Amino acid sequence: MILTFNVKHNRDFTDELKKARRVAEFAVRTHTLSSKDVKHFGLKSIIANQILRKYSRNKKIKKVGHVNLTIPNQGIRVDREKQEIYIPSLKLTLPYSFRNDFEKVNQIEVDEQYAHVSVTIPEKPVIQPQTWLGVDRNATGHIAVVANPQTGKVWKLGKKAEHIHMKYREIRRKLQKVRKYRLLKRIKDRESRIIRDLNHKVSRKIVEIAKKDNAGIKLEELGGIRNNKKHTKSFSYGLHSWSFHQLEKFIDYKAKLEGVPLTYVEPKNTSKECSRCGSVGIREAKSFKCPHCGHVDHADANASFNIALRPPSVGGVGQLHVDRDACKGSTDTPDREGRLRERRRPRNSVMGSRKTRLIVRSDAEISAKARTSEASAEESMSVYRILRKSEKQRKSGATALSHPVRFSQLRKEAFKRGASQNNPACGAL
Repeated sequence: MILTFNVKHNRDFTDELKKARRVAEFAVRTHTLSSKDVKHFGLKSIIANQILRKYSRNKKIKKVGHVNLTIPNQGIRVDREKQEIYIPSLKLTLPYSFRNDFEKVNQIEVDEQYAHVSVTIPEKPVIQPQTWLGVDRNATGHIAVVANPQTGKVWKLGKKAEHIHMKYREIRRKLQKVRKYRLLKRIKDRESRIIRDLNHKVSRKIVEIAKKDNAGIKLEELGGIRNNKKHTKSFSYGLHSWSFHQLEKFIDYKAKLEGVPLTYVEPKNTSKECSRCGSVGIREAKSFKCPHCGHVDHADANASFNIALRPPSVGGVGQLHVDRDACKGSTDTPDREGRLRERRRPRNSVMGSRKTRLIVRSDAEISAKARTSEASAEESMSVYRILRKSEKQRKSGATALSHPVRFSQLRKEAFKRGASQNNPACGAL
């Protein structure tokens, strides 16, 4: 598993970043891959090579934005005892405080303030869960409600997210009226950072609960939920400011680090079905009542119990994100050979089409068909010669044909006969 840690370097790399931008602009114009061509910019070749690979190979890039200094693995030295990373090309020493059990440093990207260190972390083996935790993610109220059906315990997490969104929504509305767009962007970034930090804390708490109870985690498949038009206008802002996917990714990678299994369930009617009898009940705002068995509960808590009790919709028990993607057919490295085999397979093959019929003919039928096609071809050629001769006579002023048939009609009939027998002569008409 690859993780990225941000380390402050406390150095001024303004000149190096300007050179890196010039190299990137040169790569976009020329698409060169040799560091000799950019030697005159004065940037170290080990860094210039990484920039050339990124910007020269991608021909879709038309404009260069922000460019970082990228140092590959071979240009990095690690001292695990002192917990320091040294970059000889920049003469930079980075003391790190993150976990020291990483396998290797993949690369480091340096910008104005931070060094983004990408490392490979070993994953723990997946545990065999004794039970499953259901996690109900919400756009209003608590952003995550966790339930354990074995113990009956419920955890409600992230209540202040809705308040944060509403607070900064009003601030942005006031700034838009007075056209303070720079301050508006700063406020928007601040809101996203607060919500990101909250999602980190909530996901960490969920994984800790699962590890403590020796349980797996079940989530709803919420892809495409914003395309649903069956919601009120007042709920639109809460739906589109809902960071459910970010929370899902944080739970995913934290569960991988701890060996906690993670799977998905079908989200249909998780908030409407009763977690005790399975009947469809009545939900009003955050309250739920079942008219069949009389069960009354918090709507989100009832939904989280339903999620925990439902079977996985994809993959099976104990599969992590990469395994689920493989089951869906969307891995990071697509099966190119399989796609090529599908393209090369003929449409009318016996294995490739359901409508294909195996037709067996005798030798007599095959020879009769061949004689018929030869006769038709000879007939088409004779008609073609007659038509060409009549056309020459018509141009010279003579009578075209003795019978009253139009020349264009005969020509069409000859063309159809030749085309039906795949006659190459019909293309010359």
